Amino acid sequence: MRQTQEKVLDFAERASMRVWINQEPHELPEGMTLADAVATAAVNAPFAVAVNQEFIPRSRYAETSLREGDRVEIVAPTVGG
Repeated sequence: MRQTQEKVLDFAERASMRVWINQEPHELPEGMTLADAVATAAVNAPFAVAVNQEFIPRSRYAETSLREGDRVEIVAPTVGG
């Protein structure tokens, strides 16, 4: 997580973009990846993540760049029936 925090600080000098995470607007530095956004959200496993209504496999979080206006949903499974 420390590496991710340092990466976020490196991005601080870049222009920002508005990304929606769980229906809340967030100003994030341009160039952030889905992995960066998930790390900054500090969610507890297990969870799944969708960008613009498309679920992204965990193996692709680091290569998935976020763009202005993207909508990220971080969802946790529920139990019961």
